[in-house]
Parts: sequence; structure tokens; C-alpha cells
Amino acid sequence: MLDRVVVSGSELSGFFPGNRLSDKMNALYFHQQESWTLCRDNYSDLEKSEVKSFSFDQFEVKVQFNPARIKSTTAKVDKESIRNRKCFLCTANLPQEQRGLIYGNDYLILVNPYPIFPRHYTIPKTGHIVQTISANFGDMLDLAKSAGGEFVLIYNGPRCGASAPDHMHFQAGNSGFMPIDEEFEDVINMSGEVLFAGKKTNIYATDQYLRKFIAIESADKNCVKRAFQVFYNGFVRLDKTSPEPMMNIYAVYKNDRWRVIIFPRGKHRPDFYFAEGEKQILLSPASVDLGGVLITPREEDFRKVDSDIIRDLFRQVTMSKEYFEYLRRSFLKFEDPE
Repeated sequence: MLDRVVVSGSELSGFFPGNRLSDKMNALYFHQQESWTLCRDNYSDLEKSEVKSFSFDQFEVKVQFNPARIKSTTAKVDKESIRNRKCFLCTANLPQEQRGLIYGNDYLILVNPYPIFPRHYTIPKTGHIVQTISANFGDMLDLAKSAGGEFVLIYNGPRCGASAPDHMHFQAGNSGFMPIDEEFEDVINMSGEVLFAGKKTNIYATDQYLRKFIAIESADKNCVKRAFQVFYNGFVRLDKTSPEPMMNIYAVYKNDRWRVIIFPRGKHRPDFYFAEGEKQILLSPASVDLGGVLITPREEDFRKVDSDIIRDLFRQVTMSKEYFEYLRRSFLKFEDPE
């Protein structure tokens, strides 16, 4: 089955020149545009999608009207629903038209046919393994570095945005698409707290961005992994729920260093997601939403969302102030590895 899906270099050679991973990903995008009608139509529709922006003190939040994302937004991720459907990320169940690139020994890079980004990729493991970050965080860093800064990597936890929590996967999209790509340094300079500043690693936190986050920057992969493990261990002490604490993660590799932003979560979906009638708003935030682009698959929700709803959304789904303070204190004794 994997042989059917994997596209060869010769098949891609005419679509985009270059041998970097980002070049091959761009070539795959154009290949799928030419050979897969559903994919081509959905990216064409995305180009015409409506977007509105809301300005806050030092940042903005965008809202995208994207009807094609209705399946993801309304995905049932309870154990029974997962058990009763075929895994749509397993190779045997991929659409006949879908093709992909092998990365390393056990990842498959696929063009996402229901895009949010102008170029949007899903990167599942070739084996059916549950969504969890602890054992796969190093892979995320490798993918981010291989993408060379043109694409950011995102991870949605199994209880906060992953529509396939039974199958380990990342996503990738254009760098610069989410407001946090450009706002990060200003946010840190204006309202960030330096948790650690060493020769190899810098660690920051802020609770002044509507959504709270902890960020790690380093040119040393082992330093990033060590800092993440400190965060993860602290979070596990707060939330022992299986398979892991709730979080969304962003990773990019630029200027010869990694930047990893972790959004610890308190809740999957806001109360108004489950309301009835006119009070219902279908917003189910994941990494892209936390990065500053809210996805609304229904037009009535797109029209309804305003700055007050955005504030309420993030207030409900992000971690409490008390828990976040505990995570920040986890780094008091952090040291760069030798």
C-alpha cells in the first residue's frame, strides 16, 4: 500500500526545482493540484475565502471563513467514535488520488486536501500509533529543521484539536501565515517573562496574549528537548489524564535555531460550541487558532465572532493562571546541558 502512495522524484521533477525538503513539498503540492480535483478545488476555494481581523493591544487575531473544515471542526473524538471508523491517516485508507513523500523511515508527507494554510500538509507516521508528543518531539524538531523555515510544524494534542487522536501526526503550513509568526518578538519584548537565559537556551512565558504560552529558543537540539521535557514533566504532575496533558505546539527553524511555542490547554472546546440554536458557535480551537487564525466553517459563526467572543474563547480553553504559574516555576532550576 505504501508503494502506491509514495511519489517518485522523477514524477516531481517538473513541478518545482530543488532538492531541499521544502522544494519537494512544494513540488508535491503542484503535483496534487494537477492530479487531484478535490484538492485543486478546495485550494481554489481557500483563495476566495473571507477573512476578518481584530486588533488587540499588541497583536491581532484573524477569523477565516472556511466551509471545507466542517468535518474537522465537528469531528467526534470520543473512544467509541474513533473505534467505529476507519483511520483516515492510515495508508490503506487514503484516497486513490493522494500521493506523498517519505520522510526518514516512518513519516509520510501529504498535501492536506482541506486546507487552512495556502500550502497545508499532514505528516502522519506510516504505522498506526496513538497521537502523543513525548516520544516524538525530536521528530518534530527534525521536520522543522528540514523544512528550513519556509514551513512551520504544528502538533495538536489528542484531546485538544487532533481529529485523528488514534494516529500520530504533525501538520505543516506556510511560515508567516499565523500572526504569531510575526508578533512573537514584540509580544516577548512588551509582556514576556524571561524564565531562563543561558549560553545555549532562552525560555520565555507570557500570559498577556489572551492565550498563555511558554517558548523555547536554541540552536542546540538537545537543549530544546531538555527544556521541553522539563515543561512536560511539570504538566504531567498537574494533569495525569491519559494519554498526555492538553497542549498545542508550534515549531519553526530559522536563523540556525529552533523556536518552539507551547500552548498549555485547560479545555478542548468552549461552552458555546455545545450550546443550542443561535447561541451555538462552532469554534474548536487547535494550533492554528492559538497561533492567531480562528477557523469558522459556518458563515453565521464567521459573521457573529467579535472581539468579546475571541476573549471568551481563549479564556475558556487556555490554562488557568494558577496552573500556568506552576509551570513557569518548573524552570527555576533549569540549566543548559553540557
